[in-house]
Amino acid sequence: MTDGGEQLELLRTASRKRRPKPPEPPADDDPVAGVVLDVSLPHLDRVFDYVVPASMSDTAVPGARVRARFAGTEVDGFVVERRAATEHPGRLTPLRRVASAEPVLTPQVLAAARAVADACAGTLADVLRLAVPPRHAASEKAAPTPRRPLPSAPQPGPWRDYAGGEAFLARVAAGSDPRAVWTAMPGRGHDGWPHAVAVATATALAAGRGTAIVVPDYRDAARVDEALTDVLGDGRHVQLAADAGVGPRYRAFLALLRGSVRVVVGTRAAAFAPVADLGLVVCWDDGDDLHAEPRAPYPHTREVLAVRAEQEGAAFLLGSTSRTAEAQQLLDDGWAREVVAVRELVRRRAPRVVVAGDDEERDPAARAARLPSLALRVTRSALERGPVLVQVPRAGYLPALACQTCRSPARCAACHGPLGLAGGRATPACRWCGRLAGGWTCPVCEGQRLRSVTVGSGRTAEELGRAFPGTTVRSSGGSGGVLARVPDSPALVVATPGAEPVAAAGYAAGLLLDAWAPLARPDLRAAEEALRRWLQAASLVRGAAEGGDVVLVGDAGLSVVQAAVRWDPAGHAARELVERAELALPPAVAMAEVRGIPEGVEALLAAVRLPAGAQVLGPVPVEDPRQTGDPVVRALVRAPLADAPALAAALAAARALLSARKHPAPPRVHTRPVEVA
Repeated sequence: MTDGGEQLELLRTASRKRRPKPPEPPADDDPVAGVVLDVSLPHLDRVFDYVVPASMSDTAVPGARVRARFAGTEVDGFVVERRAATEHPGRLTPLRRVASAEPVLTPQVLAAARAVADACAGTLADVLRLAVPPRHAASEKAAPTPRRPLPSAPQPGPWRDYAGGEAFLARVAAGSDPRAVWTAMPGRGHDGWPHAVAVATATALAAGRGTAIVVPDYRDAARVDEALTDVLGDGRHVQLAADAGVGPRYRAFLALLRGSVRVVVGTRAAAFAPVADLGLVVCWDDGDDLHAEPRAPYPHTREVLAVRAEQEGAAFLLGSTSRTAEAQQLLDDGWAREVVAVRELVRRRAPRVVVAGDDEERDPAARAARLPSLALRVTRSALERGPVLVQVPRAGYLPALACQTCRSPARCAACHGPLGLAGGRATPACRWCGRLAGGWTCPVCEGQRLRSVTVGSGRTAEELGRAFPGTTVRSSGGSGGVLARVPDSPALVVATPGAEPVAAAGYAAGLLLDAWAPLARPDLRAAEEALRRWLQAASLVRGAAEGGDVVLVGDAGLSVVQAAVRWDPAGHAARELVERAELALPPAVAMAEVRGIPEGVEALLAAVRLPAGAQVLGPVPVEDPRQTGDPVVRALVRAPLADAPALAAALAAARALLSARKHPAPPRVHTRPVEVA
């Protein structure tokens, strides 16, 4: 047993052994490294010069991860350049150490990250956190996978069905940089959109160029992965997703960085993938809000891939079964060309879409009923031929309740969250804090009875089980999990939007219930999003030539419902863009959101020097019953589309000014808000 003095000496010895050896003093002729530090303060968004000690000369290469002393602490960073001298008048600090000599930040990704940061009024450090995954040392030590010979160019296949499709592929094969907005038809197997993406990828790969494919979620990634394996063969591509785990994600990243493979498919994380000789970027279903990064500076996949296509001379393919106003804007500006199928082929491939209200003469209650007679008849007939897909806007049982007497929303007495029912015999409970509300009383009229506002997928499955006894009912989405595929045997498949499983032979019919629910959202994109959800589900149903029917339970007089009936997402997007231009709404104009506590928002608006044509709307309080601290306000800044770069630069400069002044509560700035309510 050692005494206290001996223990203290042992601790000191161990501490000295763990402490990294300080770098040697810089010599006058040591090279200089330009380093981007992992510091998010806007006024520090620049390159800092450090001396490269002789011991690090071979490892502190451009793209390498390093540790450097800054403001009294050690911080991470990337070397972005090496120079013989510096313009800094004082004495430079040497780098502390090289964390990894692997050049993980390529010049192409660095340039794209800088452009994205500028467009989003953000910092380069924030974008690099999204672009470069965390290090996994064991993966760096593994031997690189040998590169396989290039495959031969495939036949156009499904692209023959699209006007402009073969021309797009021909330009990709020639190493050119065409840009296309592609409206995909419904289809399965070799007629489906994943196979078309795989053929375009194989065309680029045969020309010696790589491809980055970005999809909304893991289910879409799995479908594209299967198609790529079918067309390219095993081992020619990797999947890259932020939720794959540190090791698998970093191994896939290194395979692309080292050129072992040149094709990647994944979610948002794949948008910045270091693909060698990038020749094609693909964004599928850009209207899905999963493409919008929830972390600062909030870039959208579509914008990231457009930047990379321009900077690296790559082809650009924006595909969906629907079309966003932003995609239409690319066409109207002449930046991209349209790739669509002829109407006759669309009518054969797409299912027949009918509105339940159209049979009101035979069924006067059809318009008001949630499951009108038309939907029941179509379902009963289709179940003789295969599964039937039922899309319900909300998960849960009865996710929203209201007072039976005055219709006021039912809210929790403790936290003011919405009340809902988890089951037929359950007690109403708060969906935020989970408190039970068995003795609920309406604060407006003192009523004590509740009624449903929306019906969830759980209650719908229960209703359908009673309407079709003996029929298998499957649920996808919500707490029960998401199904990837279902068998082709007769069954009712109840799914929430985005969670619709695939049936190999297609669904015999589809029901789109509660069409009013997505349209009731107080959001600029409500109609666009509703149409996207409907067509996405309807695309899984067999075509009209195979007897496929889709019943949409809604108001047939709405233009968006008629667009679904005609299967005309392009026409709807064109009308949307015209209306938004008339009302000066995005994407016809540039618009940024400034959100925070009143003092922070007012400070930024006072500091910013906006372009001459810019207009500030607000600030106004943001309605959020969950807000328990300081009130939150929002201001919108609107400017002509041509002034978008100037608007972003002005907001970035104002953020930097507040940061330099150490403002205690700087607001959040979002230059391209997805939701504008």
